[in-house]
Amino acid sequence: MAPIVRHTVVDSPYDPLTLVAVDGVLSRLHMTGQRHRPPEETFGAPDPRPFREAIRQLDAYFAGELTEFDLPLHLVGTEFQLRVWAELRRIPYGETRTYGELAELLGNPGASRAVGLANGKNPVGVIVPCHRVIGAGGGLTGYGGGLDRKQRLLAFESGAAEPEALF
Repeated sequence: MAPIVRHTVVDSPYDPLTLVAVDGVLSRLHMTGQRHRPPEETFGAPDPRPFREAIRQLDAYFAGELTEFDLPLHLVGTEFQLRVWAELRRIPYGETRTYGELAELLGNPGASRAVGLANGKNPVGVIVPCHRVIGAGGGLTGYGGGLDRKQRLLAFESGAAEPEALF
């Protein structure tokens, strides 16, 4: 039987976010103009019902009331990508890690570029916080949602920006 795919669009300080669920479980979060954004015909029919808890947690996050998402996710990727995405979820709110540090944590110190590629394919940005990964020298490098959004998300999490200043 084919999976049931549904989507909804929610407002955020970072432009509208498109949430996609497979069989009722969040599988993707897309930003407007995001790199690697699949065609909209893959998003399924509009239906906000599978997203109530995700929307509640996103609202709390953007209000500065939630620092860690607790949602079931249906992530599809290679074994390595899934390991990278799991490690991203361990980066605490307001902190960053370098690609090299993540490679080290994954037991493969020479894999920082592979970590970067997996990071860039993260299907659930913000919730799986790929914006918390920075370059070796501390610089902001690559972000599918754009470096401006990455900088604003990091500033927000560090307390340097209020949500209304993110628009």
